Amino acid sequence: MTDPQNPDSSSEIGSGLASTDAEPKMAPVSGHGHGARRAVLRGLGVVLPPLLTIVVLLWAWSAIENRLLIPVEGGIRYLMVWGFADIRNSVPENAIVDPQADTPDAKKRPGFNYRSVDYVPDPTGRKYLPAHVVREVDDRADAFGATALPPKTAFAYWDRYYHLNYMPRWITVPVFLILFISLLYFLGRAFTGGIGRWFVSAFDATILRIPIVNKVYGSVKQITDFAFDDRQIEFNRVVAIQYPSAGIWSLGFVTGNGMREVSEAAGEPMLSVLMPTSPMPMTGFTVTIRRSEAIDLDLTIDEAIQFVVSCGVVVPPQQRIETPGKDLTGKAPAVQPPSTIDTSSTPSKP
Repeated sequence: MTDPQNPDSSSEIGSGLASTDAEPKMAPVSGHGHGARRAVLRGLGVVLPPLLTIVVLLWAWSAIENRLLIPVEGGIRYLMVWGFADIRNSVPENAIVDPQADTPDAKKRPGFNYRSVDYVPDPTGRKYLPAHVVREVDDRADAFGATALPPKTAFAYWDRYYHLNYMPRWITVPVFLILFISLLYFLGRAFTGGIGRWFVSAFDATILRIPIVNKVYGSVKQITDFAFDDRQIEFNRVVAIQYPSAGIWSLGFVTGNGMREVSEAAGEPMLSVLMPTSPMPMTGFTVTIRRSEAIDLDLTIDEAIQFVVSCGVVVPPQQRIETPGKDLTGKAPAVQPPSTIDTSSTPSKP
């Protein structure tokens, strides 16, 4: 209806209705965009855990290979070349020199035959090695990769020859893993008690006295102790307590029944609870609380650790609250926006 005192009211109402009708048309676009973004985030949540696991394992293997396997291989081949390689500094007596290869250039000396073995000079021209070693290494140069430089000395030729024939990767890697795991086993048995435990404690104390180094070593040791030492702390169950003040709930791991004198002073049973810190649950502090003040949670130790590491983002399925249609805050429903009021039923002014 048109207000007699305000002839433009009908046009304003009409424009308001037009704008009201036009606004919902943009909602599907934003909804599709939000759904696509949510799908991408869920895809990342599915792909990232196995991908990061593979990346960490590859990084660990690359570190072991570059810092341990390759130096050990190189050292063994060096000893093999030094002890068994047939490298001659000069032409021996009774050797048959190849006259066709004779040249006035001193760096390109001719080869020779000695005891039915053909010898050729190395790239430096100062030493001799068997010709079959040079041929095999040159013929199988692709085995070392396209970026590998050709050998420059007789020692380098023999090093690659032993690598190709006696130390290929399909042999060295399994042997290395067996020896490495065996070494870890014997070290673990040796340093778990007696003199071994004392030696480890003394070594740790010495390292922790060195400035700067003690910070790095201490952090790494905390992580490795938490990840690999299964005897350090045994968690009984997961509880929630009001800490550090009433109304603030924190998650903790029960480690024991507390101390006797504390229980006697409180007049009731107590609990020792480890309060982990996010996102590093291997660090934290211990509190002693009344058993009646702890709430047992339906959580496994692994689920609780995931919750702490993710800073509360990863919640186990049995603990999730999925009630989008229910108002958990107790607030009154929001007032309907003015743009959605039906103006056709609004009485006009007299």
